[in-house]
Amino acid sequence: MSDIEARLKSVIRDVPDFPKPGIVFKDITPVLASAALLTEVTEHYADRYRGKVDAVVGMESRGFIFGTPIALSLGAAFVPARKPGKLPYQRITEEYALEYGTASLDLHVDAIRPGQRVLIVDDLIATGGTAAATARLVERLGGVVVGMAFVIELTFLPGRQAVSPHQVDSIVRY
Repeated sequence: MSDIEARLKSVIRDVPDFPKPGIVFKDITPVLASAALLTEVTEHYADRYRGKVDAVVGMESRGFIFGTPIALSLGAAFVPARKPGKLPYQRITEEYALEYGTASLDLHVDAIRPGQRVLIVDDLIATGGTAAATARLVERLGGVVVGMAFVIELTFLPGRQAVSPHQVDSIVRY
């Protein structure tokens, strides 16, 4: 286990039966309460993707929290992937399955330019539905997904397989 993984695991807490019975939610708010840990996560991914990314797409809502500082550190654009009804301009939509239901995400039609190199960021990858849907949105707009970065990966679920062939980077694995 790496030092950063150990530090993150020491503060990430389990919340049983959230958002519904049988789900153990991995709560990253203690990571956000530590400027040092948030900075460490940001630098970890900025170092990996420096010079390789034109835009960072973060999924609502925790992907915004991690994606924005990574984008700033990379000197890249930040693009929010939003839940339906939240984006005011013309948009494209992609529906996907979660481990506990279905959902959809939107991107503005002009959020990604053809050929832009895109890093997709979120707090956690589980089944991979959200990340796969986001990749499809990026690719529909002509973007090139260069990687997917997550703080947490639930390795007992098929997230990595669901987003194949895209590269998955995660720091903490359960």
